[in-house]
Amino acid sequence: MMFAIEEINRNPYLLPNTSLGFEVHNVPNGQRATLATLFGSLSGNGYGIPNYRCVREGMSAAVLTGPSWAISEYMGTLLDLYKFPQLSFGPFDTTLSEQRRFSSLYQVAPKDTSLTLGIVSLMLHFHWNWVGLFIIDDHKGAQILSDLRSELEKNGVCIAFVEMILAIRGSFLTTSWKNQVKILESSANVIIIYGDTDSLLSLIVNIKQKLVTWKVWVLNSHWDHSTFDNYFLLDALHGTLIFSHHKEEIINFTDFVQTANPYKYPEDIYLHVLWHSFFNCSFLRKDCKIVGNCLPNASLGFLPGNIFDMAMSEESYNVYNAVYSVAQSLHEMTLNQVHFKTRGKGKKMVFFPWQLHPFLKNTKLINHAGDQVVLDQKRQSHVEYDILNFWNFPKGLEINAKVGTFSPNAPEGQKLFLSSHMIQWATGLTEIPQSVCSESCHPGFMKTHREGEASCCFDCKQCPENEISNETDVDQCVKCPETHYANNEKNHCQHKTVTFLAYEDPFGKIFSIMSLGFSSLTAVVLGVFLKHRDTPIVKANNRHLSYILLITLILCFLCPLLYIGHPSTVTCILQQNIFGLLFTVALSTVMAKTLTVLIAFKITTPGKMRRWLLIAKAPNFIIPICTLLQVVLSGIWLAISPPFINKDAHSEHGHIIIICNKGSAIAFYCILGYLGTLAIGSYLMAFLSRNLPDTFNEAKFLAFSMLVFCSVWVSFLPVYHSTKGKVMVAMEILSILASSTSILGIIFVPKCYIILLRPEWNSLHYIRCTTYARRTNLKPSSHISYIKEY
Repeated sequence: MMFAIEEINRNPYLLPNTSLGFEVHNVPNGQRATLATLFGSLSGNGYGIPNYRCVREGMSAAVLTGPSWAISEYMGTLLDLYKFPQLSFGPFDTTLSEQRRFSSLYQVAPKDTSLTLGIVSLMLHFHWNWVGLFIIDDHKGAQILSDLRSELEKNGVCIAFVEMILAIRGSFLTTSWKNQVKILESSANVIIIYGDTDSLLSLIVNIKQKLVTWKVWVLNSHWDHSTFDNYFLLDALHGTLIFSHHKEEIINFTDFVQTANPYKYPEDIYLHVLWHSFFNCSFLRKDCKIVGNCLPNASLGFLPGNIFDMAMSEESYNVYNAVYSVAQSLHEMTLNQVHFKTRGKGKKMVFFPWQLHPFLKNTKLINHAGDQVVLDQKRQSHVEYDILNFWNFPKGLEINAKVGTFSPNAPEGQKLFLSSHMIQWATGLTEIPQSVCSESCHPGFMKTHREGEASCCFDCKQCPENEISNETDVDQCVKCPETHYANNEKNHCQHKTVTFLAYEDPFGKIFSIMSLGFSSLTAVVLGVFLKHRDTPIVKANNRHLSYILLITLILCFLCPLLYIGHPSTVTCILQQNIFGLLFTVALSTVMAKTLTVLIAFKITTPGKMRRWLLIAKAPNFIIPICTLLQVVLSGIWLAISPPFINKDAHSEHGHIIIICNKGSAIAFYCILGYLGTLAIGSYLMAFLSRNLPDTFNEAKFLAFSMLVFCSVWVSFLPVYHSTKGKVMVAMEILSILASSTSILGIIFVPKCYIILLRPEWNSLHYIRCTTYARRTNLKPSSHISYIKEY
């Protein structure tokens, strides 16, 4: 205030021929004492009579109050009755901006409309999502708590605890925190403190006394460092981050402070006390003044920062602007009086304080630091904040280093600027501290919230099968497309490999070799039968049916080749229809052979019926009839729902298997049922012929082959339904090969054994001898005639 007044009095362009003066009053605690002091100032020192001015000197032009909002409120209630201009230099308070109660009060400090946004931006910058709050328990604290809670929740930051601080202004006597143990042990390592400088004294003392050195404190105001001297080397507030209104440096202010001394300002008793305490001056306690013997050339600049801070505080900056606002208003009012000639020549200016209001309301000036000063809160713009870092290690350093800024008017993403490398964190911390309720869920995991706890408290669960998360802290994993699969870390979708039962696969190679091998073997058996076609064992049971059966088996063994290789629409259709057609021919041939045996041996009495059946070769009609039925079934299948190419993306991890879809499952099972019916029919007829003479009688072999055939396909069904992909195709191929091999091995291997290794058995002489020796029920002549005929 003294610096501003001296600047104004030296300025010939501001209030020329007029000198500003001031009065300073210390205000005791309490509303009663505050109002008593104010009455004394208005009436005149020593009087204090309401509504009277008891001294000849003129009244003050305005009253500057602060820094506590309570002092400004107490005085504003009374000053508003007289319409006396009042300028509050403390922090902006919404209560003091109520025009009905405080129409004569002007707040110099800017609004903190962007403070909560700045604090939240700081939390997000360091990824702090678990914070505690110390809030002054008054109307300002309630408002900031509401705003801060809303802004924090909107940005995903959770509040670990809220502690409302009841403190008496300027008092060091404070009660312990209600939840002291819970707060000190809380995992929230970042605690936000909101309150004005005066109200925070007791809280700061409490924090220092408990030596809480592992927390990061975020404050909205400064405090007087020298007030908190103690005997600890560590300072619990070292590393504190402070939001301070941005202000430029006032020119010449440091020089003014350095030249201030008790001799230049003898009425300032605080300068006398400082000179006595630090410069060894003799001191007269009665008058609170020094009397000499001082250190020569002593200056406040010699004192360390923790004793006397040379920098201008926020409140001092507001006082500086308040003085200039009053001076500017007085200057404009003087010009207005000159213009309208409201005072006589040579007379000094006479005015009433309430006349200053129109000029104060329209105050808009640029101070010497280049900052704009506006008292009308409606015209105030968003203020910028400096982010300061309190350095006090070792104890006594006490430096507020500027480490960043917050500009609410800047573009999105550029509002907060921080030089993180300059920040000194709390004692014992060497890196950016973490303040989270739960560690972040890395990519590949998702959050599962804990019931009854804040949203920031969660457990991490790995993404389900074929789902990924490629960001941290996701609520839901994303399912990979059908053509992709999740990698082992569940953080990336990879392309699935297109695969099928190829010839290069182990199964493909094995089945190809088996298919070609068995078909070649069957061809060899056919060759053997053709070479020995005139022998009794080949002629028995209709050699032409044997040729048909062997040729069909060759094709059956080659049928699996349709299942191997890249499927196409043609191969998918051929697979099932060729399979059904070939096996129908094979089984109907077996049925015809069985029927041949039954007719030849079962009908022992010669007659027209037997001769007609044998001569007409009735068993041979079974093959085309059964085949025709199979063709009809296949035609219906192709007409209703033919097989098609299908991509199976689920059976095998990381692969898309191209297989043939049956189309109509009912049609497929109908064909299997039809084949089963033929096999069972052949088995029953062969079973009825089991006790007939067994010289070249293959009824037992036919029955056993059909039993094995049915067993293979009955076993196939449950295995087929329990497998997928290439394994399912392999099981179908294996069933085809197994059933074909059973027919070849059981029916034809015994005949080949006799033809190749026991040729003596393959003669009529051996047959006659064997027949008579066994004394069978069938007459040898009949048996011989059967062999000759067939």
